[in-house]
Amino acid sequence: MRALTVEARIHDVMQRIETACHRAGRSPDEVTVIAIAKGFPAEAVLEAYAAGLRHFGENRVQEAAAKRPRLAHLDVTWHMVGHLQTNKVSRALELFDVVHSVDSLRLAQELSRRSRRRLPVLVEVNVAGEATKFGFPPEEAAAAAEAIARLPNLDVIGLMTVAPLADDPEEVRPVFRRLRDLARSLGVPHLSMGMSDDFEVAIEEGATMVRLGRAIFGPRPGPA
Repeated sequence: MRALTVEARIHDVMQRIETACHRAGRSPDEVTVIAIAKGFPAEAVLEAYAAGLRHFGENRVQEAAAKRPRLAHLDVTWHMVGHLQTNKVSRALELFDVVHSVDSLRLAQELSRRSRRRLPVLVEVNVAGEATKFGFPPEEAAAAAEAIARLPNLDVIGLMTVAPLADDPEEVRPVFRRLRDLARSLGVPHLSMGMSDDFEVAIEEGATMVRLGRAIFGPRPGPA
């Protein structure tokens, strides 16, 4: 059986987003697809760009830096979606336009101190309380977001979460719903939630940004 092309996968994703939006009474225009290039070569990014995508994400500063020389000519928005160490902030600011994974006040302060522009950020919330995940506990998220919003060079545009792995995406619907409710209480417009296995449920619960790797690029070629 012939493997799907990146273009075919993107077409399938867009159809699924449209269907999920229809179920939720939303417009597909409200949802931004961020193609997560972790573990995939620059060539895969070029394929996705040729197929129409303009938002791309990486989990690691080092991997992004290695690929970018091949991609410097692309007119795209780059999103940092993985855990960011404070000692890599300067390099991250050179590589990324948006940071989704602000998971501590210390990181936020370092981003604000080193940024030479108004940087859009999302506050990461560990909604499910998983020990292996980063992010503020839900009960601390409001205070954290308000403190981060007071920093001079950061613009808090929303919240982000990584849902637990589940065989049935319905199992994580409450996670997405809780993040949506938090965002509404804070008055922030964006919800970065939903990945390849659960993005349709995330969209039904209000996601404005979905972070898709396998759904766009297929199985990763090796450990990443």
